[in-house]
Amino acid sequence: MRGMKIGIPGEIKTNEHRIACTPGGVRSLVAAGNQVLVERGAGTGSGFADREYERVGATIVSGAEEAWSAEMVYKVKEPVAEEYRFLRDDLLLFTYLHLAADLALTQELMKAKTTGVAYETVQIGRRLPLLEPMSEIAGRMSPVLGAYFLGKNVGGSGVLLGGVPGVLPAKVVVFGGGTSGFDAARVASGMEADVTVLELDMDRLRHIDITFHGSIRTLYSKEQNILDAIPSADLVIGAVLIPGALAPKLMTRELLRMMKPGSVFVDIAIDQGGCSETSRPTTHDDPIYTEEGVIHYCVANMPGTYSRTATQALTNVTLPYALKLAVDGLDGALVKAPELLPGVNTRAGKLTNEQVADAHGLAYEPLPG
Repeated sequence: MRGMKIGIPGEIKTNEHRIACTPGGVRSLVAAGNQVLVERGAGTGSGFADREYERVGATIVSGAEEAWSAEMVYKVKEPVAEEYRFLRDDLLLFTYLHLAADLALTQELMKAKTTGVAYETVQIGRRLPLLEPMSEIAGRMSPVLGAYFLGKNVGGSGVLLGGVPGVLPAKVVVFGGGTSGFDAARVASGMEADVTVLELDMDRLRHIDITFHGSIRTLYSKEQNILDAIPSADLVIGAVLIPGALAPKLMTRELLRMMKPGSVFVDIAIDQGGCSETSRPTTHDDPIYTEEGVIHYCVANMPGTYSRTATQALTNVTLPYALKLAVDGLDGALVKAPELLPGVNTRAGKLTNEQVADAHGLAYEPLPG
């Protein structure tokens, strides 16, 4: 099959500095017979100049409209309202979508009959390979951010995460022991905090216990254990995930009221609706708010802060699938890489991901295969 015309537009979500593909990745796309259109300046936030893309065979286009005119658009974040006008029925959109938390975008994709392939629901067994690197970055960021916002100068309780000799460290509770929760616990423990992970999967708890030689406490995530852990926590990190679905609201307002004034809650799951009843999306410009005396950090594109690292990590995992989609088309790619099947969230005006359909109470129509 002939190669595709692939568009890589600049990201316009607030403080989103990533680009979908590095120049090295674009080299591979061009070598496979594809024409790649990169919007002027799209790579600047990640430290990649237009000339680097031109050197590997990309065409630099002057605006978003040209980049979006391609057969396949290769992005980082879900389209925002200003980009809805670019959606159309012959477009293959390959990006993070997080539709369970975004009814408006779901409806726009269905109305336009756009084929939307979401990174976050591509699945191999229990793994989400295109989400993992961003989960790792967000997980590693979360204790650092929590430590900063615990500072009295920014409204926190004034507790130093790692304590000092003669003074106990802060207590950190992590909801979820998956990729982001594991990395959050790892970094928090490295900062010498007192760390507890709550998780339903006993295999994950065993893995954490063995990996960290018991230095991180592990608790089965049942109601009593949550009730016991939360009141003494200085920092709670929400890192729970159900692929494609809304995050469960483990952190109730009642639990929040049990926390100490000036403690911090970092919600990594906010792009899937958040795992607290009090969570609402924030931006890097205005990242926090306070509910029930607890500082909430709920930025929906956390890895955008470390855009260079994040772009490189994202390209590593998405490029092989972008190549398959471009060279073989969607149907051919689904045969060669069946893990892409759950990644197809919308096609021909239909909602083809069951978890997204359930989140919005809409009809689900599975793809054949």
